[in-house]
Amino acid sequence: MANLYFCQPHSENQGTLRAVLSLLECSCLIAPQSATYVGDQFPTSLCGSTADKEYALLSVAKEESNANWRSGFYRLHADLMELNGKLITLDK
Repeated sequence: MANLYFCQPHSENQGTLRAVLSLLECSCLIAPQSATYVGDQFPTSLCGSTADKEYALLSVAKEESNANWRSGFYRLHADLMELNGKLITLDK
């Protein structure tokens, strides 16, 4: 299962776990090409800066990775409110 974190630098958090998703759900939420791979460790340098906008991170475990989603962390290029709306529809 992949973990989705919402990072909100203005609230000085390191990322709040928002959802646990299957890779199929990840692909329904956002296309792999709409995400930037940022490494195999939680990118603390992306979080905590007041200059950064809010953003989402997706963590894919090694045992869950596939041809579309390799293991590691991805910064998602989508608005958090938009992602949250999509998460609600995935739950139904």
